Amino acid sequence: MGFEVWAQTDVGLKREKNEDSILVDKKCGLFIVADGMGGHEGGEVASSIAVRTAHEIISKYAKQDSNGNGQTSEMIRTAFSESTRRIFNKSHVENPKLAGMGTTMVLGFLSKGSLFVGNVGDSRCYMFKNNKLWQISEDHSLVQEQIRAGLIREEDSEKVVGKNVITRSVGFEDRVETDVFVRKVDKGEMFLFCSDGLSGLVSDREIGEVLATTDNSKAVPRLISMAKKAGGDDNVSVVLVKII
Repeated sequence: MGFEVWAQTDVGLKREKNEDSILVDKKCGLFIVADGMGGHEGGEVASSIAVRTAHEIISKYAKQDSNGNGQTSEMIRTAFSESTRRIFNKSHVENPKLAGMGTTMVLGFLSKGSLFVGNVGDSRCYMFKNNKLWQISEDHSLVQEQIRAGLIREEDSEKVVGKNVITRSVGFEDRVETDVFVRKVDKGEMFLFCSDGLSGLVSDREIGEVLATTDNSKAVPRLISMAKKAGGDDNVSVVLVKII
């Protein structure tokens, strides 16, 4: 199983620094997007720690040629748990000035014909197939919790006060619950990982249209340009993977 990958992160138009962190390890088959928060240097520090820690743990696991979906899923949960522990320790023991920092993180790990997706927060993983876009990950946000509970309709979500408030993050507390999804992959499928700097400003319909009509190598910069044209309120990070 082979793949192609394109990735880019951008500070956007309103932020002074980029608190997103991304990683692509082609040899390992690992792709990560993390969107840090915490003000000052906190967000940048948190997302960087999360990405480095997840890469360290997953790349070591990949070299062992381990088997079993259950083992791989548990390894991904371990990567998120260790990232949480290190970020929490950094902000509560090593440098209290960073207290309150945390990060979202969504990652994809290709192993033996399957894609394992780990997620905490509201950065997203989408699948694009047959000219249709599906969101694989589930947002851990106030608005999505209300939608899942049946308290509001999805079409009314833009009107919700505090719609950008997330209900789960890596490192804000000393423990975290991680979602892990597993899917067998087929040739031609594409998977897009992004921070909410994209998904919060560019609709799923628009993302799908770009992937359907744009050369793969130009899709990522086009999506980032669209987010900036829509206001560029946040840092924007996008990783696009195509199975070949």
